[in-house]
Amino acid sequence: MDFIIDTIQTYSEVHTEGESELLKKLNRDTNLKVGQPRMLSGHLQGRILSFLSKLIQPELILEIGTYTGYSALCLAEGLKSSGKLMTIDPNEETNLFAKKYFESSSFSKQIELIEGKALDLIPKIDKPIDLVFIDADKKNYLNYYKAVIDKVRSGGLIIADNVLWSGKVIGEVSKMDEETKLIHEFNEYVCKDAKVENLLLPVRDGLMLLRKK
Repeated sequence: MDFIIDTIQTYSEVHTEGESELLKKLNRDTNLKVGQPRMLSGHLQGRILSFLSKLIQPELILEIGTYTGYSALCLAEGLKSSGKLMTIDPNEETNLFAKKYFESSSFSKQIELIEGKALDLIPKIDKPIDLVFIDADKKNYLNYYKAVIDKVRSGGLIIADNVLWSGKVIGEVSKMDEETKLIHEFNEYVCKDAKVENLLLPVRDGLMLLRKK
């Protein structure tokens, strides 16, 4: 998952806007109390998500995969004052953890955490989406993309995390495990989809940026 040497990573973080006190606490508590803390977006990626959200000032953000809420809080920083972020996750334990931080934030009235399966809930969204962040079960990445693409407004963004999958997407497809193949298929599909412009950034485990035409 770590493609950049630690000294370069540290230098980049030192010369990037810092985390808020709430995000620092969330980062620390996730690492101390929750399983698989590497799933957290973290400082640098979190600032990228915040930066992109602030650029487009979304009215509606959809996040697929909440974990402990770090990425949602970063994305919420760009919301319009009337905006809303919907985050969907089936995990009751991490949802309870995330809710405490959402309630402690200045975005408590703008973030809605929905416990359930995203593919069941996405069809019920009846408003244009400005920004989508996909960071859930990798086997469904392409299904999530297909479910949201026609709901995203022209000029809107879709961001998918973990698209480099610890570097396992490189190499012969025949030798990839099933999960890696599905991520590779997602990457190949969106590269060829005329509905979007795409940019794969080698940040942490890979971020795929997609702009709806």
